[in-house]
Amino acid sequence: MIYADNAATTKMSKTAIAAMLPYLDGDFGNASSLYGFGQRAKEALENARQTVADCLHADVKGIYFTGGGSEADNQALESAAMIGARKGKKHIVSTKFEHHAILHKLDQLKSRGYEVTLVDVHEDGIVRPEEIAAAIREDTCLVTVMFANNEIGTIQPIAEIGAICRERGVLFHTDAVQAAGHIEIDVEAMNIDMLSLSGHKFHGPKGIGVLYAKKGIRLENIIYGGAQERGKRAGTENIPAIVGLATALSENIAHMQENTEKLTHLRDKLIAGLSEIPHSILNGDAVRRLPSNVHFCFEGIEGESLLLLLDAHGICASSGSACTSGSLDPSHVMLAIGRPHEIAHGSLRLSLGEDFTEEMAEEVIASVKEVVSYLRGMSPVWRNLCEGKTQFLLK
Repeated sequence: MIYADNAATTKMSKTAIAAMLPYLDGDFGNASSLYGFGQRAKEALENARQTVADCLHADVKGIYFTGGGSEADNQALESAAMIGARKGKKHIVSTKFEHHAILHKLDQLKSRGYEVTLVDVHEDGIVRPEEIAAAIREDTCLVTVMFANNEIGTIQPIAEIGAICRERGVLFHTDAVQAAGHIEIDVEAMNIDMLSLSGHKFHGPKGIGVLYAKKGIRLENIIYGGAQERGKRAGTENIPAIVGLATALSENIAHMQENTEKLTHLRDKLIAGLSEIPHSILNGDAVRRLPSNVHFCFEGIEGESLLLLLDAHGICASSGSACTSGSLDPSHVMLAIGRPHEIAHGSLRLSLGEDFTEEMAEEVIASVKEVVSYLRGMSPVWRNLCEGKTQFLLK
């Protein structure tokens, strides 16, 4: 099997698993207990918090553990919205290709009287800082822009957007779920006020995430109960998962440079090979993208059929976000960068892991070429295109 869907989830690091094991067996205590056995769990919790803070160049007091990236996104937006409301500011700026954890929360805030401006995304998949700046108003309480897109992998100019927000006195949040552990993040240097990440995107466990909030930001609870996470996220802390997340994040960052060099080479090899397929197009900027991400559209085919036949070849891939894989509608990300519906349906996302090899890249290229040719050979849509009854949309 060739696994090329690391944007959906990653295999857990053996180092992270080993770090978790003591807290699943011997040191299984509750970190809120006062006796020594519980306090060993508390020590592991706080050590993990410091590790995450160091990885993000953040103040340790700003690190809160959550149940995942979606929860962190929701708590960040709810908190910023309430801060804004107390100041009479109920306008939020975001973009049209955010993750649904952001977009659906924004819809919920709109139902409560907030106004939302979604800035356009250009064909290269890059948000323009000047367009974010133009969207900011006197009553803007928050700007939220994802660090790297979860489908097409394009990396956004976060530092520039953060500087604009800091100058205008507006809170800035970034969904860094796809970026954390894969590209350098410095919340202080980049003027990031709030940031979300998720452990299973960088070889940590599922069901654990982080919300970073800069000192002075009053977080709103979205889970009520006990006083865990300094009173901002109730529920007994999942110490094994927290330790696993911190270990995996630290390990990824320690090997970031070598992983980036290797994956960028393989990414570019895949892009070159798949670009040889007629009437295909790479989605997003070829350079300003995650080292692991390759995203193409192929005219005249359906993405679902492509994925099923690739699976028969032993290749695990996706058409976009795993969160919307059951939907028959074209990806909102594809539509946001200007792809028409009939092109957006023929999407393929390959997201590579550190164990991906040259041989795997060659096999993927050969298999995609074979499957695309097969699907086009049986497609009436492709036949009409070739016969000139309809016009090609991709060169």
